[in-house]
Amino acid sequence: MTIHALNDQEVRLLRDEIEMLMVERQRLLQVAGSAAVLVANLDSDNLPDDQDTIDAAEVLAESLNELSEETLKDALDIVRAEFDPEAQQAASAQH
Repeated sequence: MTIHALNDQEVRLLRDEIEMLMVERQRLLQVAGSAAVLVANLDSDNLPDDQDTIDAAEVLAESLNELSEETLKDALDIVRAEFDPEAQQAASAQH
């Protein structure tokens, strides 16, 4: 096998790997976007008193907060989520 053929095979393998990673990124962005929508719509006053549930919600919120703004925007775009300032104000007024 020539060096050129080996390089072509390596390039093909790298392309396949990149494609697989891009598909996985899309799936992870969909999960992150869905989680962000869930957290945004959670009413902390209505969470169960179960400490494990509260801890899980905090871990999820902290993980979302650690995402870059661009990544979070991409995630929200994938799930077609839009920020609704009126709903946010209404939720804040209830507290």
